[in-house]
Amino acid sequence: MARERERRALSLVVEALEARVIPTPTWLVRPGKDECGNQWSLIQGLYKQLSPGLELPDLMRSVERRDLDAVLEHDGVLRVFEFDEKQHFNRFRAQTLRQYAHLVPLAFDPDEWISRSEQKTHLEGGGWGIPRPPLFDGEHGRHRQRAFRDALADIVPLEYGYAPTLRIGEHEVAGWLSSADAPARIRTLLTDKLTRG
Repeated sequence: MARERERRALSLVVEALEARVIPTPTWLVRPGKDECGNQWSLIQGLYKQLSPGLELPDLMRSVERRDLDAVLEHDGVLRVFEFDEKQHFNRFRAQTLRQYAHLVPLAFDPDEWISRSEQKTHLEGGGWGIPRPPLFDGEHGRHRQRAFRDALADIVPLEYGYAPTLRIGEHEVAGWLSSADAPARIRTLLTDKLTRG
């Protein structure tokens, strides 16, 4: 169901922005020191918060690869698009967002994301929170990894001239994604988000 919603949201966004989806850039597949550029110290600090006592390697191992939900090209700009389901909201995400939300431009309301993340009292179990060694070993490994990767997707693209990352929360659209007025509603939502960033 969540993937269905993600695909539907992306389809509406692509249509509303008259955008095209392009592949995830190689510098965001496994961003290390070189790929993070001027933001490396910020990225290292975020990692240390999430994995105390460990050091983020300058070069990411091949198993650390990740894809984004989408990269969009529209109106002459490139922009990361992410659809955030409930597992993206938790104390680890709040922790990372607090460190950079008012330092970098974002095409979503970071205060809302932080508030929703802090309100969550129970983390998803099973595969949602399993250890992800070696960078995110131990309890809540996958939750910490997700928070870190979300931060990377918000921060690193700006180093490459991308427009601010656009995030749509599942909670923002779940009630009307399949409705007849969904195209109009997504345009309204996008107007609000894109004027932020």
